[in-house]
Amino acid sequence: MTSLLVTGGAGFIGSHYVRTLLGPHGDPRVRITVLDSLTYAGNPANLAPVAGSDRYAFVHGDICDAALAGELVAAHDQVVHFAAESHVDRSIAGAADFVRTNVLGTQTLLDAALRSGTAPFVHVSTDEVYGSVDAGSWDEDEPLRPSSPYAASKAAADLIALAHHRTHGLDVRITRGSNTYGPYQFPEKVIPLFVTTLLDGGRVPLYGDGGNVRTWLHVDDHVRAIEAVRTGGRPGRVYNVGGGTELSNKELTALLLDALGADWDAVEFVPDRKGHDRRYSVDDRRIAAELGWRPRRAFADGLAETVRWYAQNRSWWQPLQQRRQLS
Repeated sequence: MTSLLVTGGAGFIGSHYVRTLLGPHGDPRVRITVLDSLTYAGNPANLAPVAGSDRYAFVHGDICDAALAGELVAAHDQVVHFAAESHVDRSIAGAADFVRTNVLGTQTLLDAALRSGTAPFVHVSTDEVYGSVDAGSWDEDEPLRPSSPYAASKAAADLIALAHHRTHGLDVRITRGSNTYGPYQFPEKVIPLFVTTLLDGGRVPLYGDGGNVRTWLHVDDHVRAIEAVRTGGRPGRVYNVGGGTELSNKELTALLLDALGADWDAVEFVPDRKGHDRRYSVDDRRIAAELGWRPRRAFADGLAETVRWYAQNRSWWQPLQQRRQLS
């Protein structure tokens, strides 16, 4: 039995990872402890489907708590590190929480892993660390050029993780995923924000001219990639995780309007975000060649399924709307 410490496991991607590994088609050889501080985006309801598993435990705590992190990391075989502040707009409004959690928190966990010999340490990062690319796709050797405070804090965490490998030989593996969507995503991100707003008959905000381009990755595929890296990745290696479906924000909005029976009168064009990167795109040939991973979920099917999930699970997201407004 392998014991995993999963940080940020009550969040969107982290909870999907936990539900997947502990679910009926998961890995019976894995035992998981989730460490989560339950900030506004961490939700115990995300873990309710596996809360009764005898292979699951939950610890409410902060990854910046060195004593707690040291105790938990030492008690587990491996770490999968999702915990992060992740909303770009919030980082623009104030970067302090992002630096504390994403940089100091990651360093605290890495130091604990180094002391205890816990490895591999899988650090879940983002394609935003590369910055914008006008054409083509960034590979893993591209220098990092983050634009937002959020992306800069994640880039710093990546570099600290890689430094622990190069200096100390710690088995660190990094994933950099594309924009991820699916059920249980906190309704401040674009797809759940637009879906829940349109379900309530409201108007959705579209930045600038809507021409910013992102590549979309279903959370099922993202979790499979992280697990492939945990079980088969190479120490000190970075793996890009692409989605395969590239859309402008305006194209995505059109698809969501169509799915929800709304028209462009439900869209409000708003001033563009500060420092808004125009396009993200990553080259994911490394993870395909080394680990055999490719996305499986067709975007049209995944988006339709996601819209249905939010329509059928108002009891999950409606209480979060007030939490989003107050946080």
